[in-house]
Formats: sequence, C-alpha cells, structure tokens
Amino acid sequence: MGNMTEKRLLNCSPDIPLSSSNPTSFAGACVAGYENLVVWSDLLDHINVFPVADGDTGANLRVSLAPLRDCSADLEESVQRLTTAGVGNSGNIAVAFLREFLGSDTQGLALQAEKGRDAAYRAIHTPISGTMLDVFDALCLLLKTRQDGTHVFAEIRDCLQHAVLKTATRITELEEAGVVDSGALGMFVFFDGFFQQLLEREVVLTPVVELFGGRVQISSSYHPRDTHEYCVDAVLATDTQNKELADQIAALGASAVVIPGDQETKVHLHTRDPERLRDELSALGNVVNWSDEAIDPLQQQQGESAFDGNRIRIMSDAAASIPRALAREYGILLLDSYILAGEHALPESLYSPEKLYSLMRREQKVSTAQASNSERHLHYQASAAQYEKILYLSTGSAFTGNYSTATAWQKQAEATEDFHIIDSGAASGRLAVIALLSARLAATGAAAAEVIACAKMLTEQAQEYVFIDEVKYLLAGGRVSRTKAFFADLLHMKPVISPGFDGVEKKGVVRNRKSQLAFALEKLEPYKKESGKLLVLLQYTDNKEWLSTIVEPDVRRLLPGAEILLLPLSLTSGVHMGPGTWSVAYAES
Repeated sequence: MGNMTEKRLLNCSPDIPLSSSNPTSFAGACVAGYENLVVWSDLLDHINVFPVADGDTGANLRVSLAPLRDCSADLEESVQRLTTAGVGNSGNIAVAFLREFLGSDTQGLALQAEKGRDAAYRAIHTPISGTMLDVFDALCLLLKTRQDGTHVFAEIRDCLQHAVLKTATRITELEEAGVVDSGALGMFVFFDGFFQQLLEREVVLTPVVELFGGRVQISSSYHPRDTHEYCVDAVLATDTQNKELADQIAALGASAVVIPGDQETKVHLHTRDPERLRDELSALGNVVNWSDEAIDPLQQQQGESAFDGNRIRIMSDAAASIPRALAREYGILLLDSYILAGEHALPESLYSPEKLYSLMRREQKVSTAQASNSERHLHYQASAAQYEKILYLSTGSAFTGNYSTATAWQKQAEATEDFHIIDSGAASGRLAVIALLSARLAATGAAAAEVIACAKMLTEQAQEYVFIDEVKYLLAGGRVSRTKAFFADLLHMKPVISPGFDGVEKKGVVRNRKSQLAFALEKLEPYKKESGKLLVLLQYTDNKEWLSTIVEPDVRRLLPGAEILLLPLSLTSGVHMGPGTWSVAYAES
C-alpha cells in the first residue's frame, strides 16, 4: 500500500504557483503517468463493461493521452494536442480533465485539479458517480484539504485507490461483472506513475493486481448486453461555443461527451445510425473530423480468462504481423513500438493502416520509434506479476534493441526462471508465425520447456518472403543504398527480401506483381503434398483487395489443406517497406 515513511513532499498548495516548480520534472511526471497507463491498458480493456462492454477503455486512453508520451520538449504544446486526440468515452473525459490539470496558466496544483474536474463534469451531459469522475473528486479533495501543500505518496495512492474500489458498487453493470470501473482504474494508474515521478521517487510498477485483487477479474456469471450502437468521435467547427450548442449536440445520442475549444468542439456520442448523426451534426456546424466504429459486446470467454490454464504465456512485439484482435484470441501479449507522423505519435497496434499508407503515398514523412526503456521494463514487470511464466519472442536483434533491453531487465530483476527470452531473428510475418504456433501449443497446457523448445525450432524453420513495390521507401529508411534504389526504380525492378538473424537478405528481383506471385508459389510448391501441416500468412499493406482476390485463391489451389490467414503487414515493417508491399510467411505446425 505504499511506503508510509515516505519523506519527499509535493508542494501543491493553492497559493503556490505551479510555475514555481520544475517544468522538466512536471513533464517527466506526465511521461511516467502515460507509461504506467500503457502497461495496464490490456487489463483496462478486459474489465471494460461500462457504459458499454466493448473492451476498449485501455486502447482509447492510450490513443487519447499519447501526446503526453514525449512531452519533455514542450509540455504546453503536448497539452494543446490533447484537444483533438480524445477517442471514446473514457478518452474524451480524461482529455477534458488533463487539458486543465496540466495547463500552464495556473496558480497551484490544487486549483488546477479543480479546474480539470469542473471541465470533465461540463463535458459530460449526464455525469454519473462510479466512474473516473470519482477519482477526480477524490484528488481535488485531497489536494485542497492539505493547506500546507504537503503530501506523501502513500496518502495519494490510498486516497485514489479507495475512490476506485467504491466504483464497483455504484453502477449496476459493474456490480454484475464484479469489477471496478475501467476508466477510473485507468486514471488511478496514470496518477500513480505521475505522482511517483513528481515526488522524485523511483517509478516502480503499480501493483494493480495486489491493490484491487478480485475487482480486476470479470465474474463468470456476467453476460454483456449488445447495444447495436456505433461509437462516434468527431470535431465540429462552429461560429459559437456555448452551453446551448453543447446541449443540442448531447441530445443527438447516448454517452455524450462535448468538449468546446476556441473554434472547434470535440464530440463523442453513441448512436445506432451514424449517417443520420453526421447529417444532424452538419446542421450545427462543419464536421472537420469523423470516425465511427461498431460497438461489439465483450465476449465472456475472450481474452485473459480463456488462457488461465496456460503454463506459459507468449509475449511478442507488435512488429509481428499480429493484429490486436488476433493477439487477444491467442492470448498473446503485445508490446508496441510507436508510429511517428508529423506531430503525432501513436502505438503501432492502434494506428490506422489506411491513414499511414495514405500519408506515405502523399510523400509525408513517417517514421518509427521504440518504446522507452522504462516503458518496456514496466511491461516485463507487469507480465511477470500477472502470469506464472512468460516466453518473450522478441523481434530479431538485427532490427531492434528489444532483445538486449529485455535481457538487461531479466538480469537486473533476477527473473531467469520464469521470464524466458528468445531472439527470434525475425520480424513481421515470420515472427507472427513463430508466436502463433507457440501460443497454440501453450494453449494445450504443454509444459513450458516444450513450448520454449518448439519456439526455438520455429525460429529456424519459419520462412518469409517480402515483395517490395517501390524501393524508395527502403531508401528513406536507410535499408538500401541510394545508388541501388535509383537503378532498381529506373529498371522497374522489385526486390524480394527476407528478414533473418543477420538482418535483411535479398532473395531475388522481379519486375511486376505477376512475377511476385509466381515467385511466392514456387517457394510454396515443395509443401504441396503435405499442405495440411502448413500455416501460411499472407500480409498486405494498402493492397488487400489484390491479395484477397488474386493471391489467396492461387495459394489455396496450390495448398488445399493449408491454413491461410490474410493479415495486415505490421506497421513497423510497412513504414520501412512502403505501400504496395506484401509478404508470405509460413511454417509447418
């Protein structure tokens, strides 16, 4: 429950300006809070049952608060970017609070928290007790009641923990599921990391599974209700910003969150008819940004509970071509890198492929970045705290530093017995094949040693051929020399490459899509007689239609017994290899 003898104090009295504190420390606290949130985001998804059981609270908070991931350079600018970053119910409410709480024009942290709390309440058309609002209330009361402005970390954690625990009995859906509110828990873990850093403590893993016990595991008797609704996030440009407009917007749907800005209003609504809603919003102003997604009820046997019997859990990087939904189906723990485009940085598994390849086609600069060492270390710790044994299949060390980062943590934490690491020598589809087949074996209840031995064998057996459409993207990422790229484009040649332990190896050169397909079929030909043992991954960038209508049928005719999965190429690979790229990866199960 925290160190009750903690001596470092937080100077947050209402009459002491926030600007008098160290801005660098404050920005660092935001980063620590975000990283702590990221680590527990899968758990937040798992217990998300209110206002709808769509299992995306953790994902939405990760996207919404992503501007805080690296705000040390300019905190004010990062806070400004929060304005339009919010997605989902929880993400938009959190943004409404944090825009004020982290703002620079303040007179003290206590007043700042009150401004944030009031903004969050104003943003919600019908505020409800038993949500993250309770955490904001508790924080405001704590900061205000200490007139000397001093707080110990244990006191802050205990106060916010108590507020989160009470949510489990304040909303019917939470009582039925036997869990705390996922949004409230999300803000708890953010503040836990935030205040650890601000109080100049060493930021350590928040012991969520200890602090909240059975309240972070959905009851087996709980059955979610299907609302047949869509989750809509939009930005509306209007000439006026007032309460009457906010009320008009809120009346158009359910779970309304309306956040006014200088000239634009951020809108979140649930509706059964998104097209009609867009027309109704257009009558109030100019819809300058829009997204809608069908709300799927949480499947009771999906996710963590379906893999309780596993003796060892598989962890891998999102650089493997494994979408989040498939990772959840297989019980695979995914570690994200980040996609950087302009001013925005988002987790790889939560970035829109359509948006990414559209930006690249328009010659806009896009790059990738690893998660910080501290974020990765917290991920390893959280996994070790939740599962008996972990097998981490890292992206090949020829491509990233993930393997060395994990082994350094393993040695420091003395976790060699229960946290196993394999340098896969792979990325994208080849890594996905290794992880998927290893996870399948783990799901049978196989012993850890057997799963580890299988994974090691697969690192040698699995194959992948990546077909590059335009060499200029490899050039931009430094993967080939400028001279080679020039002549390849000049001659309209398309290289075929394969990722391995020693890096990327060129396997051939072809001239067009037809010859790419012929190359792939030739490599698969030897498996024709025993195709029933083969798992094949066909991976696309922005060419899904071609793979689904041309490539996949030809592969099925060649390998009638094989299991064939059509999946998006990992976005890390997509950034470096470019739109038009596709890949075939395979191994015998």
